[in-house]
Amino acid sequence: MSVQTNSLAERVSELQDFINNGKILEAMSEFYSDNVTMQENSETPTQGLEANIKREQEFLSVVKQWNWTKWNAVAINEQEGVAILEYSFEFVNTEDQTVIYEQATVQRWVEGKIVSERFYHG
Repeated sequence: MSVQTNSLAERVSELQDFINNGKILEAMSEFYSDNVTMQENSETPTQGLEANIKREQEFLSVVKQWNWTKWNAVAINEQEGVAILEYSFEFVNTEDQTVIYEQATVQRWVEGKIVSERFYHG
């Protein structure tokens, strides 16, 4: 693994670009640590990149078309390696329904990779 020289703000911006373009799985390979932990609200966390990619593939299997992502707020603490993002996105599912989803996420970064991420949504 190469050591990232970009700032956390630059890495988060790059991640946003991937998501804006619907490149969710590519983003996971680029920005997530092999031993990442991801958690939805207070559910049991999913451990490891492979398991999280599988979880994301299940979500994406119902996405027919990615329409847009809107970033409402981004807060970054470079020293602590923490990014907090609030955003919404719209997609068309495989049943031709338009879905708008809103959530916030807290990401913990080490050496340019996300090591833990927790999503908050209603």
